[in-house]
Amino acid sequence: MKLQELFKVTNPYEKKLYKPYIIAEAGVNHEGSMELAKRLCDEAKEGGADAIKFQTYKADTIASKDSPAYWDTTKEPTKSQHELFTKHDKFWKVEMQELKEYCESIGLEFMSTPFDIESATFLNEMMDVFKISSSDLTNKPFIEFMCDFGKPIILSTGASSLSEIAEAVSWIEKKGNPLALLHCVLNYPTPDKNANLGMIMDLKTRFPDKIIGYSDHTLPQDMKVCEMATMIGSVIIEKHFTHDKTLPGNDHYHAMDKEDLKLFRNNLERTFEILGGFKIEALEDESPARANARRSLVALKDIPKGKVIEKGDLTFKRPAHGVSPRFIDEVIGKIALIDIKNDDVLKWDMFR
Repeated sequence: MKLQELFKVTNPYEKKLYKPYIIAEAGVNHEGSMELAKRLCDEAKEGGADAIKFQTYKADTIASKDSPAYWDTTKEPTKSQHELFTKHDKFWKVEMQELKEYCESIGLEFMSTPFDIESATFLNEMMDVFKISSSDLTNKPFIEFMCDFGKPIILSTGASSLSEIAEAVSWIEKKGNPLALLHCVLNYPTPDKNANLGMIMDLKTRFPDKIIGYSDHTLPQDMKVCEMATMIGSVIIEKHFTHDKTLPGNDHYHAMDKEDLKLFRNNLERTFEILGGFKIEALEDESPARANARRSLVALKDIPKGKVIEKGDLTFKRPAHGVSPRFIDEVIGKIALIDIKNDDVLKWDMFR
């Protein structure tokens, strides 16, 4: 399913859970190499992602020279955002177009988060849905600019208060764009104790007409956090993605790789197989139990022909091949048409 199609669902929940749309957030983990970027696309596809998402920015338009780090500097020692972004801002329109075409060739949806007016403008030609970073949740002019393209918006809500989220939602609603909100914690990496997946439930309650998802920054480990987020209703799961988690850099050490992604996808397949249907009904495989483990009305004693059947004449035993005990009130008071022996399973043609 294409991401845009999610926004056509009037009620994305409908009293059931959905297998999430999985976005492998490659960001700038291509390190400026087209070969590596395409490898990330291939591995995201192999791992089972629905989309791969990059980031498009220029250091000079995203951060001032005085922009301190907010990540774990033991993993990424660069202490200036501007300096770090300068290392990774070489991919622009031509490179994004090439990646867009490559993703189409392998059946993977292409996305990239824009961080300035210019990148948003040219990415509009390549994407059906815009992603807005948590860092831009309070950036009213940029949000309104992207809304004016008339496309669905995915907004991450990291490091935000409820009032800030509600304000951003109001800007987008005023423009009329379909909207998905992703619970997110801007803590790199996010300790499991800080994941606060319960906030997903609050987003669902407070914004019941919006698609709710989760953008994850926890260490991948067994991918349990993303699985839990799915089980409480996340329709979109986004997680940083790399080809090598041992590499230095801000977005490698807390990212998943293709094997983590495969594990997550396989676990989801098993989980949803176990969940099964969301409508109460007897299963075909339960037919033997319905026929043999349920009970029938059975004669507790001999009932001679012509006798009016009383409650004391009856008991209930397996199997369910005769008159169900649910009809006992209809049987009491009927007249036996034949001699009914002790332990006979009652049939409808035995009385009138």
